[in-house]
Amino acid sequence: QVLELLRGVQRGSEDRKRSLGRLRWALQNEETQQKFVRLDGSIRMLTGLFTSSLADLQLEAARCLHELSHSSVPTVAEACLPVTSYLLTYLSGHSLEFTELCLYTLGNLIVESEAVRKQLLPQGIIPVLASCIQSPHEAMLEGVGYVLSQLLQAKEAPTEIIPLVLDSVLPQHMLRLVCSGLRAGMGAAVEFAWCLHYIICRHKDNVVLLALGAVPALTSLLLELASQIPQDAPECLELLVCPVLRCLSNLLAQTDCQGQGQDGRLLIALFLILQSFLQQHPFLVQECLWLLNNLTADDPFFCSALLSLDLIPALLQLLTFSQMATVLVLTVLCNIAEKGLFQCQQLLQQPLLPQLLPLLTLPDPEAVGQCLELLHLLFLHCPEAAADFTRQGGHQALELHQSTPELQERAQALLDMVRQPPGAPSACQATQAVFS
Repeated sequence: QVLELLRGVQRGSEDRKRSLGRLRWALQNEETQQKFVRLDGSIRMLTGLFTSSLADLQLEAARCLHELSHSSVPTVAEACLPVTSYLLTYLSGHSLEFTELCLYTLGNLIVESEAVRKQLLPQGIIPVLASCIQSPHEAMLEGVGYVLSQLLQAKEAPTEIIPLVLDSVLPQHMLRLVCSGLRAGMGAAVEFAWCLHYIICRHKDNVVLLALGAVPALTSLLLELASQIPQDAPECLELLVCPVLRCLSNLLAQTDCQGQGQDGRLLIALFLILQSFLQQHPFLVQECLWLLNNLTADDPFFCSALLSLDLIPALLQLLTFSQMATVLVLTVLCNIAEKGLFQCQQLLQQPLLPQLLPLLTLPDPEAVGQCLELLHLLFLHCPEAAADFTRQGGHQALELHQSTPELQERAQALLDMVRQPPGAPSACQATQAVFS
């Protein structure tokens, strides 16, 4: 049957278009795809039609190649190697539909085959994409974003692809399109936001993006996104919010990024996003808390802003939202408590201790360990908190962990602390050593 389809395509031009259409539908089947590429001359025939001067045949051939590119079998993708240079050439074509087909065919081939990726790099795929990203057509931009995201996720991307991308004009255009997503097109903005994320999380030195002003630009974007909810939020806004949160969080985690983006409005935006997406898109809670952790880690500005903006009660509401949320909320609270006496006093006014007690009975050692760390900081800076904790039965909760291998040393150190008579320094010093 596959051979018959191939012969039908090789007949006269009147039959050829219909035969190509039937072949395209047949190539939606994975077994047919594999049989087709094994036929002698099949790809050569498709390539000939794809490069022909007859526009209707050329488009049908492109659709056939696109169906082949969906195969999850690497040998099918590798059979299409001879056509990759033509796919790149036709990205500068005049037909938007044809160009889109070429883009998505390339993107699909890139996913399945390292051989395809290695061939495309010397053929100049990065300069071609750098040219295409300046197109005014949103559909084409979305396709460029898809191709680029597949390249940036490849295992060899950190050494072979990301440096080429950073040396091109792509980063500045990606950042521009992400930050104008609400006006220029959500689909393309989402694709390029993920592209930025893959670069940032897989490349240690993000000097290029920092020099382009990525931190203030993404901060402004989050403020804009937060201002759109809940009244005027475009559909699927969460798809853009997620990678933007990740990009900003990972950039702020870098040591050479300290001091950038210190805008207290960002905290308000984060809590607006949390409040709006909490029920329908709970995965964003973790993303927001990761960013909040990176904002407050070693940064007195955001720690003070959380307190002065009275956002701690809203943060505490997330303590039991999920296992990961519990750990992250406690980590943010530790970031604040590390700053000293005043911050600990502010936290204890919430009141905090009654909300920490139930956490000590959780089956999750990571959450309990983070809770013990927070208690240590509170007791260290506010010794009177240890007495309050004891009056609320906290010592009994600590005793539960005296036999837990990974927690027993810290639990015992805190027990020594709460049992220590007021004014005795030795327990604090011993506890400091255990928690350092």
